[in-house]
This record gives sequence, structure tokens and C-alpha cells, in this order.
Amino acid sequence: MLGGLYLAYDLLGGQHGPLRLLTRIVTYSIVFGIGYGLGLGLFFGVVSGAATGITIAIELHRMGSRNNHYSLPWQALFSAIRGVAFGAGLYRTLDFSYAATFAALITMGGGSWPGSDLGPAASGSAAFRCAIFGLKVGGLPEPAVA
Repeated sequence: MLGGLYLAYDLLGGQHGPLRLLTRIVTYSIVFGIGYGLGLGLFFGVVSGAATGITIAIELHRMGSRNNHYSLPWQALFSAIRGVAFGAGLYRTLDFSYAATFAALITMGGGSWPGSDLGPAASGSAAFRCAIFGLKVGGLPEPAVA
């Protein structure tokens, strides 16, 4: 059985194939679902964990296979999917106006900003760059070029 899985993995593209994407989707959904569910309940954990896991896995798969980000409209779509899922998860425990406001705020602030190193597919630079103020916060100083 295990040998068949390894063969399928190799035949379907190996490290950049669809089985790796499926594995990431399932893993990220479980991890985020448990994390969200512990603090905010089972329904919120399932809905938000699935949406976050799926969208982040797709974004990271693109970065891993092609080494480039999705365009801004695609990032906005992924952010909107996560925002709607968060709003739907909150709707059961809170009222509609709060859930809709939270979903809108998550959608507006959840995507990567152009020219920044924020978001799921960030390049992993040594320092976290604050896109709003253009400040360098924390991390190691960049090496001097001789």
C-alpha cells in the first residue's frame, strides 16, 4: 500500500505535483481547524480551518513550484474566501452585523500588499517589513554589500 502511494507521488509530479498540494491542504486545514476550534468552537474551527488551509496551501504551492506570487486580484480573492469563512463561522455565535464587519475587515487586510513581504507566500526575508509605515521591525540587520 505504501509503495503504491510513493509510486503515485512520483508519477504525478513528485515534489510539485497534485498529491503534495492535497497533502498540504489536508494538513493545513487540520492544523488551522484545531487552532481556531480550541478558542472559538467546533463550527468556527471547521469552517475557518478549511478555508484557511485550502487558500494558504494553494498560495504556497504556487510559490514553491513557480517561485512567484499570485497577482493582486487572486490574492484578494483568497483573502475574500478567508474573510467570508471567518464571518460564517462567527455568525452562529455572534450577530450578523459583527460577523459581516469582521469578514469585511479580514478581507481588506488579509491579503498581501503589493511590494511587501507579507502574506502566506512571503519570501522569508530576515526582517519583517511593516508595509503600512515602511519600517523595519525586528529581525537581523541586512548584511553590508562590499
